Amino acid sequence: MDIDLLKLIDQGGCSAKLSATELNKALADLPKITHKNLLVNIDTHDDAGVYKIRDDYALVQTTDFFPPVCSGAYDYGQVAAANALSDVYAMGGQVLTALNILMFPPDLPMSILKDIIRGGQEKVVEAGGLIVGGHTITNDIPVYGMAVTGWVHPDKIITNDQARPGDILILTKPLGTGVIISAKKNNSVDEDTYRAAIDYMKQLNMQAAAIMAKYEIRSATDITGFGLLGHALKMALGSKVSIKINATDVPSIQNVMELIETGFIPGAGFRNLEFVEDQCDFSNQVPYNTKMLLADAQTSGGILMAVAREKAASILDELKDVGYASTAVVGEVMQQEKKPVIIV
Repeated sequence: MDIDLLKLIDQGGCSAKLSATELNKALADLPKITHKNLLVNIDTHDDAGVYKIRDDYALVQTTDFFPPVCSGAYDYGQVAAANALSDVYAMGGQVLTALNILMFPPDLPMSILKDIIRGGQEKVVEAGGLIVGGHTITNDIPVYGMAVTGWVHPDKIITNDQARPGDILILTKPLGTGVIISAKKNNSVDEDTYRAAIDYMKQLNMQAAAIMAKYEIRSATDITGFGLLGHALKMALGSKVSIKINATDVPSIQNVMELIETGFIPGAGFRNLEFVEDQCDFSNQVPYNTKMLLADAQTSGGILMAVAREKAASILDELKDVGYASTAVVGEVMQQEKKPVIIV
């Protein structure tokens, strides 16, 4: 039986994240967790936690899960796994193990559950990791993801709070997955555009992590549910700098701007823009549709990395050579100004 998983949900993928504004309020009074071996905690809202085991070995730990982001179960499993694994890569780590997290409706065929798990397992194998177990419960809609453990040398951790003035910003994947999935739910996107979005979401950030390690990059983040603007803001605040984004240089998936013009803007995009707007300088009169692209919630998005100016050209070429065809320079890091994020 063919079942379109997108027909079961209101919001899918990383568009289903809670509002960053409301989340910050809810967590504001929780006690700070510190430990001598906790090298990266929640202070800067980085992509994963890092815990030192010994002087040359630290664990990278993360989890991510969400409702369906595409119609097919196998595609869903692959995208959800790639998205969860990405946090390890954003920290400069390598994947070790993963645990499945799955909520599943008891009235759906178990063949769908099997295809979701199969898709996820194949991505973990591609990453060089192992599925070591998991947990399932019943739920009205499917929700799938993983708890992932990786490792990194403590001296080579990549964080979102080490960007420096003069660095060039490189983005490895185009934006627009949230918009395209919204249009797909309404049967308003062509198959080629939809498949392009799926392919980008399935693509691991593993090769990008290897290139960052080669060039000793120290600051990066992956672009997911809070959109390019939200994650750039976290990088700017953590690094105590301002980040300038050249809106016209930001790559987007084919036909995305036309879909935004038609009105296919997920609710997460509006929430993301609300979260960042007061801290962004839009004085260059950035068009509204461009703002919505920059705020679009990405699922399994690319890596935004801050690289030394003299290394940028070589890094850009190598990223394209290993398959990140839409990689582009999208801005630069500046001394701290009135607003953390500047859009030109």
